[in-house]
Amino acid sequence: MKKIYFKITYAVCLMTMLSFISCTKSYLDIKPIGSVSVAILANKTGVNKVLIGAYATLETNHSNNVGYGDGYWVGYGPFYSDIASHEAIWGFQYEPNTNSFERHDGQPSYKVFAYHWVNFYYGVQAANDVLRVLAAVPTDQLTAAEALQIKAEATFLRALHHFRLKKTFGNVPYIDETITANNCNVSNATSIWPKIEADFKFAADNLDETKADVGRANKWAAKAFLAEVYMQQGKYSDALPLLTSCITNGVTQKGLKYALVANYPDILNFRKEANSEQVFAIQFTFDGTSVAAPNGNWEYAVIQPVTPPNQGGGGGFCSFDMVNAFKTDAVTGLPMFDTYNDVNMTNDQGLGLNDPFTPYAGTVDPRLDFTVVRRGIPYFDWGLYNVNWAYDQPETGPYSWKKFSFNKADLAAVQANWVAVSPINVPLIRFADILLRAAECLVETGGSLSTAEGYVNQVRQRAANQSAWVKTYVNNSSPALGFTNTPAANYFISPYTGQFTANGATYARKAIRFERRLELALESKRFFDLQRWDAGSGSMATELNRILDHSRSFMTIYKGIYPNMVGAKFTKGKNEVFPIPQSQIDLSMVEGKPVLVQNPGY
Repeated sequence: MKKIYFKITYAVCLMTMLSFISCTKSYLDIKPIGSVSVAILANKTGVNKVLIGAYATLETNHSNNVGYGDGYWVGYGPFYSDIASHEAIWGFQYEPNTNSFERHDGQPSYKVFAYHWVNFYYGVQAANDVLRVLAAVPTDQLTAAEALQIKAEATFLRALHHFRLKKTFGNVPYIDETITANNCNVSNATSIWPKIEADFKFAADNLDETKADVGRANKWAAKAFLAEVYMQQGKYSDALPLLTSCITNGVTQKGLKYALVANYPDILNFRKEANSEQVFAIQFTFDGTSVAAPNGNWEYAVIQPVTPPNQGGGGGFCSFDMVNAFKTDAVTGLPMFDTYNDVNMTNDQGLGLNDPFTPYAGTVDPRLDFTVVRRGIPYFDWGLYNVNWAYDQPETGPYSWKKFSFNKADLAAVQANWVAVSPINVPLIRFADILLRAAECLVETGGSLSTAEGYVNQVRQRAANQSAWVKTYVNNSSPALGFTNTPAANYFISPYTGQFTANGATYARKAIRFERRLELALESKRFFDLQRWDAGSGSMATELNRILDHSRSFMTIYKGIYPNMVGAKFTKGKNEVFPIPQSQIDLSMVEGKPVLVQNPGY
């Protein structure tokens, strides 16, 4: 059974959560879960329970405030990053809210945007509630050190929610604990980057290095996020010292020195999550009996393959372009930066279960088969993946999401009904991400290309660990019998051998960005990576429109049977962020004029 470190859902924190703000005519209006006297909570136990409730708001699927067709169940990362960047596909034609993520035609009126806006500000208010309660706790209830840790953790959470809002919606308001019912219509005209930086810096300066619970933020997690905030603004020289410090001295909440785990699949193995690679993750738990699995990872529920007997909710959803990127050069074992997508990797799109199928014979990065499952390759202990395990192969494609799914042997331990809700934590930052970010900063600041190559090679050498590669079954008809020592595909990966220095910064930049795509595929990173690299250049539009180009991508197939994708286009200067929900603009009216201003192009 998965260990519950400190998890408690926000929805059940009736006696541990309060809502002081009730801006009935404001876009910040959030219905309180429960209103409790400050006197009841203003003590050591009360404020700590409010803090636990604030951590629980990191789950973005805790309030069903819109209907199914409007996408209330949409996981934040899979749609706002993986599908929006065409790492994944959606395919279903009857849901305009969710189709919009791959068509890039989302409208401010779509409820799915309001849903996540409200969820993130819900988290902001929860963090602010901690600070309000803390201010009322008598000094004899908490030591100064205890109070500082609570304040630093709440400030960290507030920064994290604002950071995700900023990346997602662009121009957003910053809300702190001073906002009251009398001043809660806050403008989004001023960039909140300085406020986010200040909050993360306060957390980094004051949080302890270790924590009693693995899900809490420590000093090093705050430093890592602060570095990411700097990078998202192009402040690479500010980010590099923080990342270098994390690499040299950083430790997990339990005091483990940051390091890559030896086996790539262990990163997202729910039985091995408290490892040396986890910097900060959203925590999920299961009790093994709840039909609704309320503490499970609903973020990735939809992508579980449909395995017999109907143990799953999805399957498919992975793009040809992303899968093709895992091809390697048969001589060097390095990525094929410019030619990987010239020809689609052999797949079984359109084939029946009994139709002849010849697997792809070329060399591939072994991380491919931990990222997706494909025809004829073992899917953990479930069996050989086949066409029937995709939800609707003509629409969702032949490749299914493997990350965030689990072993058949663990089924009873993680769910009580057919809904394949993942038990796996969502790592917002892991150590491989830090290494690749440090390499990126070195290139962008004119630093050592040799050091940058070394960071990238650490990641690649871990992937080259053959003992962890997917192997064939002893008996294809009986997966429970285990695996042979024979690789399941033609895996070939090698480290770089001086190419960064020999070929210069342009080559190194391309290699690092491609490595991020491979290492972090389907972990909700790519859209915001592309956003960072764009910096007004239009490179994001160029890349995503390249993928949408039917002549060079999976859309060759999908445009023929999926008419909604005809005409899909990413627009420069608009689609780098999502629309501010119209419902929130309407709620921000003061004297007939909205305080919130819509993003350009919407």
